[in-house]
Amino acid sequence: MNEKIPAALYETKLETLPLIGRGKVRDIYAVGDTHLLIVTTDRISAFDVVLPDPIPGKGAVLTVLSRFWFDRTRQIVINHLASLSLGEVLTDPSERSAVQGRALVVRRLKPLPVEAIVRGYLIGSGWKDYQKTGALCGIALPPGLRQAERLPEPIFTPSTKAELGRHDENISFDRTADLIGRGLAERVREISIRLYTYAADYARGRGIIIADTKFEFGLDAEGDVVLIDEALTPDSSRFWPADSYALGQSPPSFDKQFVRDYLETLAWDKKPPAPRLPREIIEKTAAKYHEAQSRLIDGAAT
Repeated sequence: MNEKIPAALYETKLETLPLIGRGKVRDIYAVGDTHLLIVTTDRISAFDVVLPDPIPGKGAVLTVLSRFWFDRTRQIVINHLASLSLGEVLTDPSERSAVQGRALVVRRLKPLPVEAIVRGYLIGSGWKDYQKTGALCGIALPPGLRQAERLPEPIFTPSTKAELGRHDENISFDRTADLIGRGLAERVREISIRLYTYAADYARGRGIIIADTKFEFGLDAEGDVVLIDEALTPDSSRFWPADSYALGQSPPSFDKQFVRDYLETLAWDKKPPAPRLPREIIEKTAAKYHEAQSRLIDGAAT
């Protein structure tokens, strides 16, 4: 943890709830048998490696944005937010204060073993794939598309959910159907594209292009599909400022691509331990996350 930035939260240590596990960003605690407390820290990962330096305020931004999107997309899919308040779950004032603004009480559900990725623009690994094969994750695309070009329609490109420190792998829709059943796979694809389309239209009106995003889903006791984890944040999405967008180049971003770009300049093998981040990179990254929140939420109608 970077001691020079005391406002950042790298790790939580709640004594009144049992810790289930720590992900790249989130610490997860059990709340009885039916609920979870998910605390979004300021940790940041790149290339599937957790970096030693946190980004101040990042966890709060992700929490605020997830709540915002969960509320706005209820007409498309139910989500895992519970009716329990943080005060009901954490009665100790000091513990509650430590995670206030970055904690969600959610229903404990069975997660699906795939990540639902929707791509609306040709960038990143999708652009590299297209250059080599003329397709994106096995889905044929028109010839002559340029880097960062908007796709004719959003494309669903699921991936496996890798364990911490391992890389996710793109899989075909048929493979997804093998894993979770064809009917459920079709439902997840439909919901994912509807969520992306709704959010991309909204964000475009506020000066942000959502180039791609990742969703995670679970099943409740009735077998209904439920949106879980986070939703449409700078960690799970590629956010571009619309006023800087141009074809043929990778646009600047409001997400952690800024950190990835810095790390690419180093002689690092992308394996633990990760290098420290300079203060300038930390501060600029924090500013990008906060600007994304400001553009998307400030002044938005409820």
